[in-house]
Amino acid sequence: MIQKLRYWLKVKRIGPDIPLTHFLLHSKRLGTWLCKKKFAKFGHNSAMRPGSYAICCDHISIGNEVVLRPGTMLFGSGHGSKSVNITIEDLVLIGSGVHIYTANHEFTDPEQPIFSQGHKPIQPVLISKGAWLGANAIILPGVTIGQNSVVGAGSVVTKDVPPFTVVAGQPAKIIKQLRQPVI
Repeated sequence: MIQKLRYWLKVKRIGPDIPLTHFLLHSKRLGTWLCKKKFAKFGHNSAMRPGSYAICCDHISIGNEVVLRPGTMLFGSGHGSKSVNITIEDLVLIGSGVHIYTANHEFTDPEQPIFSQGHKPIQPVLISKGAWLGANAIILPGVTIGQNSVVGAGSVVTKDVPPFTVVAGQPAKIIKQLRQPVI
């Protein structure tokens, strides 16, 4: 049992499938301690709620004032990479059930099972300051969500979203431009 507890603390993964990490998220203080230990960066006043998942945490950077809600899945791939490949900047709103991926399975050889073909190269994802990802949105590898942009609930984002833009749909398309603030 001691070995299992050590593994749960050491593995770069947080979520209900790692019971100790899930339990620690129920406490604000212990949850913050855990996230600061496991993520590449975990910003001030950010939180990870029980029921959310983060895989390869050491490849994920979370800014200030960000909450990872239940059902959220951050898949920061570690396939040979040592760098951060999911960056969520400050003041990002993330709805429940949002999924963010940085790699996909390879499927170029129809004669081979996809299981045996490995993975495509990692493509980093950036969620810029002030963005809002609606519930159950899916962000695919290589996407940048621009500053103060909105991704509608249930959208599948396959391409970059410009700053100050609302997108929705499957695949996500531009719905409208938001007014850029005057500085």
